[in-house]
Amino acid sequence: MAKKELKWYKIFASIDEASTKVPLNTTKRARIGTQKVCIAHTSEGFFAVDDECTHMRASLTNGHLNNYSEVICPWHGYRFCLKTGEEKSGKNTYALETHKIEEREDGLYLGLYKDQKPPQKDEFSY
Repeated sequence: MAKKELKWYKIFASIDEASTKVPLNTTKRARIGTQKVCIAHTSEGFFAVDDECTHMRASLTNGHLNNYSEVICPWHGYRFCLKTGEEKSGKNTYALETHKIEEREDGLYLGLYKDQKPPQKDEFSY
């Protein structure tokens, strides 16, 4: 099986900037081209998942986080594990796509697999 390649995007200049822009227990939407990603900051660190609930496509950035590192959909309460993307509320919907977050000396980076919904542009914005 071929190994998937990641493309890395610098999303914050430092962990301090990331913590300021995405305070503990909050989320922020990021856009890489046309792809929307929910960046979440929990006591376990920073996580990134697709920003659309797999049930009815609500923006998970508009939801909230719980103490189990789960993001909760604002529309119907679906809970998704930020580490695995697995749906945890027992409502039987598809898992979320999770994305890599990596802290480096020069900032915080988001890794997207090259074969996953490739962005039309390499632009990053909030």
